[in-house]
Amino acid sequence: MSKGWWWLAVGAVVVAAWAARGDDSPADTAAPAQPTATPSTPKPSESEPSESKPSGPSKATPTGIPSDWYRNYDPAQFAVQVRKSAGRADVSAQLLMAILYNEDYKPHDPSLERSWQRIKEGAAFGIANMHRAAFDETKRGRFAGRQWEELPDHPELAIEAAAWHLHDLTARLGSRRGKFSKDELLALGYNAGGGNMRSFAAGAKPGAQAQSYLDNLHENWDKAAKAVRN
Repeated sequence: MSKGWWWLAVGAVVVAAWAARGDDSPADTAAPAQPTATPSTPKPSESEPSESKPSGPSKATPTGIPSDWYRNYDPAQFAVQVRKSAGRADVSAQLLMAILYNEDYKPHDPSLERSWQRIKEGAAFGIANMHRAAFDETKRGRFAGRQWEELPDHPELAIEAAAWHLHDLTARLGSRRGKFSKDELLALGYNAGGGNMRSFAAGAKPGAQAQSYLDNLHENWDKAAKAVRN
C-alpha cells in the first residue's frame, strides 16, 4: 500500500474512532531531541481526501500563504520561505528543502495531524515533522513566544524552526566527517538526533531507518536544488 493511501486509511480509522466516542473535534494541543515549526485553517469534509483540490479560490493568511496550502502540497511552494529561513540560520537552502521533501511522507492537513496526535501522543507536527522537545530547544532566544502546537497551521514557522535546528546541529557536529559530507550528517542528525550524528561522523554505520533517510535525501537532492532556484 502506498504511503498516501495508508494515511487515507489512517484518516478513516480516526473518523471511525471519533464516531464511536461521539466526539469529532480535533485536539488543539498535542523534536524528541532526535527527530528526525495565521489563523486556524478550515477543516476539510470527512469524506474528502486531504490531497483533494479546493473548489473555490484560496484565501490568503496574514503571512500571504493560502489558507488551504496543505491541499496538493509540494514543498517547492515554500521556496521563498526556505531561502529566507536558511539565510537567517546560515544553513544550506538546498539541504533545508531536501529535508522538507524527505518529510513529505504523510498528508500535512492540520486537522489530520491533530487527529493522529489523539492516537499517537507525542507524534511530530508540521511540514518538517518536528517533535516538541526539538522545537522547544530550538526556539529559545529566537521565537520563544511561539508554541509547538502552532506548527500544523503555520508552515512558515515549521520551516524557520527546521532551519535553526539544522544550525544548532551544525554547531554540535565538529570537524569529523567520516565517510559522509556535512549535509549528509546534518540530515542524519535531523532524523536520528545529534548524538547519533556524531557517532556516524566518528565511523558508526547508520541503521536501516537512518540509511533510508539518507537514501531519500540523495533522491530528493537535485529536486530540492531546482525548487530553491525558482
